[in-house]
Amino acid sequence: MKQLLTVLVMMFTSLTAFAQVTGTVSDAETNEPLAAATVVLKGTTTGVSTGFDGSFSISADAGDSLQVSFVGYETLTVAAVDGMVILLVPQTGVLGEVIVTSGVIDVAKVRETPVAVSTISPMEIGLKVGNQEFPEVMNRTPGVYATKQGGGYGDSRISLRGFDQRNTSFLINGQPVNDMENGWVYWSNWQGLTDVASGIQIQRGLGASRLAVPSVGGTVSIFTKAAEIDPGASVAHTLGNDGYNKTAITYSSGKNANGWASSFLLSYWEGDGYVYNTAGEGWTYFGAVGYEPEGSAHALNFSFLGAGQWHHQRDVWVSIRDFQNFGEAGIDQRWNSNGGTLNGEEFSMRRNFYNKPLATFNWDWDINESLKLATSLYGSAGRGGGTGPRGNNFRNGDMDILPYQKDLTSHYLEGGRGPRDADGFIDFDAIVALNKSTTDPYTGDISAFQGSLIGSNGFKVDGVNRAVLVRRASMNSHDWIGGISNLEFEDDNFKASIGIDVRNYKGYHYRVLNDLMGLDGYYSTGNKNSAGQIIETLIEASPFQDTGIKGPKIDYYNIGYVGWYGLNSLVEYKNETFTAVLQAGGSNQTYQREDLFDQPSLPLSEKVGVGGGYVKGGANLNLDSRNNIFFNAGLISRQPNFDAIFPNFANIKNDDIQNEQITSVELGYGYLGADVRVNVNVYSTTWGNRFVSRSLTNAQGVDGFAQFRDIDVRHNGIEVEGDYRPTNALKLSGMLSVGDWRYTKDFEAELFDDQQQSIGTGTLYTKDAKVGDAAQFVAYTAADYKLGDVVSLDLGYRFVDGLYADYSITDSDFTESDNKGALKLPSYGLLDAGVTGRFNLFGKDASLRVNVNNVLNTTYIAESNSNIHATADSQTWNGVDTRNYVWFGFGRTWNASLKYEF
Repeated sequence: MKQLLTVLVMMFTSLTAFAQVTGTVSDAETNEPLAAATVVLKGTTTGVSTGFDGSFSISADAGDSLQVSFVGYETLTVAAVDGMVILLVPQTGVLGEVIVTSGVIDVAKVRETPVAVSTISPMEIGLKVGNQEFPEVMNRTPGVYATKQGGGYGDSRISLRGFDQRNTSFLINGQPVNDMENGWVYWSNWQGLTDVASGIQIQRGLGASRLAVPSVGGTVSIFTKAAEIDPGASVAHTLGNDGYNKTAITYSSGKNANGWASSFLLSYWEGDGYVYNTAGEGWTYFGAVGYEPEGSAHALNFSFLGAGQWHHQRDVWVSIRDFQNFGEAGIDQRWNSNGGTLNGEEFSMRRNFYNKPLATFNWDWDINESLKLATSLYGSAGRGGGTGPRGNNFRNGDMDILPYQKDLTSHYLEGGRGPRDADGFIDFDAIVALNKSTTDPYTGDISAFQGSLIGSNGFKVDGVNRAVLVRRASMNSHDWIGGISNLEFEDDNFKASIGIDVRNYKGYHYRVLNDLMGLDGYYSTGNKNSAGQIIETLIEASPFQDTGIKGPKIDYYNIGYVGWYGLNSLVEYKNETFTAVLQAGGSNQTYQREDLFDQPSLPLSEKVGVGGGYVKGGANLNLDSRNNIFFNAGLISRQPNFDAIFPNFANIKNDDIQNEQITSVELGYGYLGADVRVNVNVYSTTWGNRFVSRSLTNAQGVDGFAQFRDIDVRHNGIEVEGDYRPTNALKLSGMLSVGDWRYTKDFEAELFDDQQQSIGTGTLYTKDAKVGDAAQFVAYTAADYKLGDVVSLDLGYRFVDGLYADYSITDSDFTESDNKGALKLPSYGLLDAGVTGRFNLFGKDASLRVNVNNVLNTTYIAESNSNIHATADSQTWNGVDTRNYVWFGFGRTWNASLKYEF
């Protein structure tokens, strides 16, 4: 009995020697809980995995060493303390732990910030983007609809809750990147984000941003890395379909004793393009220098990011019957009406090229325990544009390659216009030959060009030939500087901040010559300050060459000046269960236009200032440790875009300037358990007083545009997002996004020709019509399974419905009051798969990732630019009239990436 008691005491002692230590593991940047992170008692095999709420409980003594790890994050060793909060620092695909992050970044926090938010981890970005477009990784989150549009590298676009990129704020490390004149985001300028992004947070609706005027659809915050703490280097190589290759190398010095650290990345990519004749190549460059000495109240960081690239494009909308009549049998999603060859090499009239370096300096100052100042200064000098046709080639049927207001089936197969080979690709050698054979020697007064072959767009005397085709380059360069500074006070339960947001933008818009296509010069009459001149200076379509900003120009040359001065404020109360936030801000946006070609009597407009502002607020209540509810509401008065201030490409301001008015309200519920995470929210957003300008081209190839005024829409919807982990090895996730987005009234459009002269008006009868160009029903489900510590598999299926065509004033049924409404496109579903292997190579860590997108090779329409309803006499594809102009999505694609760290 005595021996038995001794054994029992020893067993009890051994069991109680290790107490249960509890804690949570979260992302250090976003505060998102990390599910399935591993917590191990160092030196033993005792370990547990965290739940969806990041919680864990492990048998350990206070002070014991715990090793915490999660794929895509730096491993951390900490001393065990009951109730501990462990923050892991994320890695990217090629960059690791940082020493400085900017305090100007507004990050929404789980169970605290009263907004609908989804976060994409650096691991998911690194694994699943591959050779996909960067915005497409966001398609797995509620409210998002991203497509490749024409399919050229970087030509993608994204909508959030049915609002396009012009009406969604995109921030990189807290800095706005939407174009200051038209609000657009050109993703070809940001392809390097695939390599350096450490996370994406999508704040739908009003969001948590403190910018002076928030967006309509939401805010997408993209975080990049600063400098790494540890020294090291890595090399990664990616292969993909259609000749895609990318190599990325990194180097990090590590943090020295004085607190300095630096990291650098350089990558190069090239590919032929999934779509015919959309080859491209580019460089990504990134550098970061951080300074954070021990015990200092100051932290400094300088970073430099850019992605110079060129790529051919597919910008001519293609009809369904064109996809059937050209290329491979059936629907050939790769078909490109722009494609052709010159001198045996791929050639296209449409070539995009751009280089937009972004330099940022961040300074965070902890003034005292309660007061902090975060400041970010940034600058960018974007240079580049896109090439296109110039000349009246449509006057010569033998060289008329470009269909206008008709598809290629009508233009080429039925009309027989333009030189193409048996497969329908353009013979640009024939264009060069026709330019030479149909142009007489110049006999005008400019002696230097006597006997030369001179083309023009309209001039036709002295032997100058206007029925020619040359390649011009339309430039959209800019100089942009800005600064954001927030002073924040926090004491106990209260936080208050006040900040400024200042930006200055100068946009250069002009055309230059890129390729004379066999001619000796081009007679330009675009500058009304002169009688015309012959130009032979060519600008190369390259992101790293002279863009002609100081050289001779053709057609147009104007400069847009935009200034922004904003003030924002925030007051927040927070305790353990309740958070309430009130934000308000005001801004003044200035506009000025200078025209150096078209308006000699008024070359510089007056400076126009327009005020705007917002007020928004919300509250979050944690009902218990698992359940929370939140609401937010706001009112925004937002300044219009540049073309609404100076319509008709003129320097005379609009006398009817009115701000866009946005109201929004949202309710949400969240559940955060150990194995289950669910978020549900409903929203209603009304957007009124919109002004929209869209370019048009008539049947003679003359460019013009339409202006739409007083457009009102209402977007209602419900969004669900959740995860379930039945075992440590298996994670199931899904989301559902259901919208009801409609126009609330009819509206009018005014049409203008290329001389800015009004040529008529038209009413679009759109009351109660569905909003087009983004899917109103999207469901996504995915499974991730780990086969031990070496291999993991994942599958994802996305179903899209409620997708309606976009409207065009030139062909829309909405010009008639008795119309059939928006054209509904066929639903579709896409299956994606991936496998990851992690292994040791030459004593160092290595990984191999393979993705297959659209595994089943599904043929589907991703978007439509026409609204032609099928009739009994129509030829149809899946119920859609084949005369409609659409973009088909890509078929099956793949990529494989190998990464080696040393």
